[in-house]
Amino acid sequence: MALPPGRALAMTDEQIVQMTVEGEVEAFGLLVQRWERKVYGLALRMLGHAEDARDVSQEVFLTVFRNLPKFRGEARFSSWLYRIALNCCHNRLRDRGGGMLPLEETSAIQVEDAVLGRIESTQAVRRVRAALRALPAEMRLVIIMKEYEDLTFNEIAEILNIPVSTAKTRLYAGLDQLRKRLAGMRGAL
Repeated sequence: MALPPGRALAMTDEQIVQMTVEGEVEAFGLLVQRWERKVYGLALRMLGHAEDARDVSQEVFLTVFRNLPKFRGEARFSSWLYRIALNCCHNRLRDRGGGMLPLEETSAIQVEDAVLGRIESTQAVRRVRAALRALPAEMRLVIIMKEYEDLTFNEIAEILNIPVSTAKTRLYAGLDQLRKRLAGMRGAL
């Protein structure tokens, strides 16, 4: 399949899925091109290791390809893709015996940048890492999805299968807890 670049850009994910399911397997490459950086970024932030993130990203796209005929279009493709990515990350964490959503060195720095802007002081970075690690996993995940992945509340709710109001509550409560923890750490110095 050789789509002109302009046409490929104008196609929706759902149109590309339909083409792939109808036998134009090469069209799947367009989905991979569109989503590989986002999927890798999410996996890196959740897993904290580049090698694990690469492996999981490959696993995600393999799972997506195998299950495209099952995609019914009830949710947006992006929500379906993120749900698969989250499941693959959770499986990797379970297999390596880790807890849910660890924020190790690489992922913590990226989340800190997204939530609080560029942090230059090494001491401040350590405080933010500690505050983020102390947040409940549900809050950290929503913060990652909203502040770093730039997803809407509707998308987050759809991906996590929670009401929009719950997604908002988790974000605002998480940011509030983060601010309080940081303020407490500042006072302890």
